[in-house]
Amino acid sequence: MSARGTRLAAYLDQRRRMGEPGIVPDGLAPGELLGLLAARADAERKAEAAKEAGAGARAAARAATRSRAGSKSKPVPREPGTADYEELRETALACTRCRLAEGRRTVVFSDGNPAGRLMVVGEAPGAHEDATGRPFVGQAGKLLDLMLASVALSRQDSVYICNVLKCRPPGNRNPMPDEIESCAPLLKRQIELVAPEVLLAVGSFAAQWLTGSTKAVGKLRGEVYSYQGVPLVVTYHPAALLRNPGWSRLVWEDLQLLCQIMDNK
Repeated sequence: MSARGTRLAAYLDQRRRMGEPGIVPDGLAPGELLGLLAARADAERKAEAAKEAGAGARAAARAATRSRAGSKSKPVPREPGTADYEELRETALACTRCRLAEGRRTVVFSDGNPAGRLMVVGEAPGAHEDATGRPFVGQAGKLLDLMLASVALSRQDSVYICNVLKCRPPGNRNPMPDEIESCAPLLKRQIELVAPEVLLAVGSFAAQWLTGSTKAVGKLRGEVYSYQGVPLVVTYHPAALLRNPGWSRLVWEDLQLLCQIMDNK
């Protein structure tokens, strides 16, 4: 089994032993979500086993590919321009362009790896995010981590995470149009500097802003879009999934679509 498969299997085994505490609500049938994720891990283990049967041929093929493609088969780690990125971050931390600056505790700029292949865009910080300055750190954040782990991704290694809004709306209300307009330049520049291979929009406001559509997530998901040339996949927000666990299979399908895109990169 590959190192990636081993890490994923260990993660899923740990979650099974823990019984998904504090992540999946009582409305979800026991083990349903983890069953979906475990199925992914099992499929990956079987695929790795099949590949190992022809290890010699694969090794020769990889050597030939590296010889022909040079650095393409082993890309140099991609880092955003440090000076430009830090300048954008400092601009965001000092931003007072809309009313949200008056009530925030912290500007929530980003989390994860700025050199990650995938960029996840959410809607707005909640109370936990406002307190810590990091996006997706509450129960929805735990579920997002679980979703990412199901396709062998993590915010530590391969994922960069941010929100459309950088400040928490009072009482976790929906973002207002003028607030989104004020924050949009920051998000646009973030995407330009991070330059992800793929975008994942979670929730209505991120999905609608990135696709330029006013349709609901349920109408937008299931297709591959493009934002300034970057492939874009839409899915439900983890917080919505916690409230509606019956959507877990739809989210699983969206993750499979995401995998197809990333596998072809």
